[in-house]
Amino acid sequence: MTDRIVLAYSGGLDTSVAIGWIGEATGAEVIAVAVDVGQGGESLEDIRQRALACGAVEAYVADARDEFANDYAMPTLKANALYQGHYPLVSAISRPVIVKHLVKAAREFGATTVAHGCTGKGNDQVRFEVGIQTLGPDLKCIAPVRDLALTRDKAIAFAEDKGLPIETTKKNPYSIDQNVWGRAVETGYLEDIWNAPTKDIYDYTATPEFPPAPDEVIITFAQGVPVAIDGHKVTPLQAIQELNRRAGAQGVGRIDVVEDRLVGIKSREIYEAPGAMALITAHKHLEDITVEREQARFKATVGQRWAELVYDGQWFSPLKRSLDAFIEDTQKYVSGDIRMTLHGGAAIVNGRRSDTSLYDFDLATYDTGDTFDQSQARGFIELWGMSSKVASTRDQRTAGK
Repeated sequence: MTDRIVLAYSGGLDTSVAIGWIGEATGAEVIAVAVDVGQGGESLEDIRQRALACGAVEAYVADARDEFANDYAMPTLKANALYQGHYPLVSAISRPVIVKHLVKAAREFGATTVAHGCTGKGNDQVRFEVGIQTLGPDLKCIAPVRDLALTRDKAIAFAEDKGLPIETTKKNPYSIDQNVWGRAVETGYLEDIWNAPTKDIYDYTATPEFPPAPDEVIITFAQGVPVAIDGHKVTPLQAIQELNRRAGAQGVGRIDVVEDRLVGIKSREIYEAPGAMALITAHKHLEDITVEREQARFKATVGQRWAELVYDGQWFSPLKRSLDAFIEDTQKYVSGDIRMTLHGGAAIVNGRRSDTSLYDFDLATYDTGDTFDQSQARGFIELWGMSSKVASTRDQRTAGK
């Protein structure tokens, strides 16, 4: 029986050429797997037909938009996850859901190997292969660009020689990855980190210098998940899409950062994540009034570690699973409304309300009706500073000895 290889298929030049390239290099049949995580563009059926026209023996396509929003974007939101304080894990959280469908297709079609289109310099090769070996430990992995020397110029020449139905340019300046959670742009002109991004880089966001009138939005959360916008019920996917549209129109969510890749190099990345950044901002402000102080402090540390694990391709790891359990527990009371104004590249929270709030007006007020007993403050301060006072006394006593 001829070996079969499952290929993560985007419909673009590299993965379309990889179908025939893998076949010639290995003698195996190729099953193309396309997963819709809200990247937009062509329909799944068009992508499926192109894969078959390029030589795939089967084409597996999956509409995973709701699955991606519910099971991958929402945990990211609950964690307030921003890698290195900037990056909302746009590409990193899409890889595990793609891996899940790659392994599912391998089982369905009897494949022994899974292929992806990553290079040897990036993070995605790790995310794909660690995920595949975790969910399908018996499966092998190959990367045509990395392992079979499929360079871009070879891909173009191969496509022209075989007459493949591929529309591309030989000088596409950027590498772009996008889904409903955001958009990532790198390489080309951006590799000189002194160069400012040009306007043509952006697609999800409008130029914030000349914004439309301010847009006020009320986001309703239930246990950390957005369930309504301006009083209208929404699914997680709809919430992200709506805020992509509204926050994007105001230029919210543009990120220009040099980040630390897993492979040890620094890389300049441009991200657009209007919906993600607006939701994370709103969610964090709701947590500020519903999560107890020490729990909130520790959660910030957990969220940072969670982001690092996911960035590093450890979505299916035991530690990530344990951190998920903690984060989920913190969301028990994260319910209520956040009012924010979207304008000129910023998402500014200016109102919050919750039936599970820890904010007590009578304790917080400085006006008549204040229930805070200020007479307790003096003793509290004495005890709070006691250990430092004792240590300082010791230091002064022993100074110069």
